[in-house]
This record gives sequence, structure tokens and C-alpha cells, in this order.
Amino acid sequence: MLQYHHPHLRKRASGRALHPFPASSRFIRILDKVVYAAGLIAIFSMFPQIRVIFVEKDATGLAPITWITLAVLNIPWIIYGFVHKEKPIILVYILWLIVNTIVFVGAVIY
Repeated sequence: MLQYHHPHLRKRASGRALHPFPASSRFIRILDKVVYAAGLIAIFSMFPQIRVIFVEKDATGLAPITWITLAVLNIPWIIYGFVHKEKPIILVYILWLIVNTIVFVGAVIY
């Protein structure tokens, strides 16, 4: 039995045709870049919330349990990224862990 942990390696080993990387289709190449950008833009979209919490000292309406739950649920994604050696997943979810933890701390303090 093949001992491939990463699904893409198992697919390649099975002989099924896959899209080459980088993709030959212009649409797929653009989509790959858009997805990476979307992951980072989503994180930066939290900065106004963090500013309101720490500059205006206002965490009204934020439930700390929600933010700690989101932070904890980032951990399996980070582990998944390391196991499968997926740097984009590792980077994005480490950043989400940091952001969610910051919002949690602010929600508890204010």
C-alpha cells in the first residue's frame, strides 16, 4: 500500500490525470492568485475591528467565547498545513490564530 499522506500525492500515484502546476489554463492561474489574495485580505479586514477594540476601548457586542473558539479551531488547520506541507494554509491560519486571539483578549478586557 502506498504511504502518501498528502491527497495530491495519492492522486498522482493513482495515475489519474491532474491539472499541472502552475495550471495551463489562464483562468485557473488567476484563480490560484485570487484565492491567496483573498486569504490575506480577509485577515487585514479585521484590523478595523481590532482598532475599535483597543483604540476606542469598545468591545460591545463581541462574545469572547466566539473568538476563543475561532482561535482554537485555527489550530487543526495549522497542523494540517504542516502535515501536508501547505505553506499558504500554514501562513493564513497562523495569522488568523493571532488575529482571533487578539480580538478575544480585547473582548475580555473591554
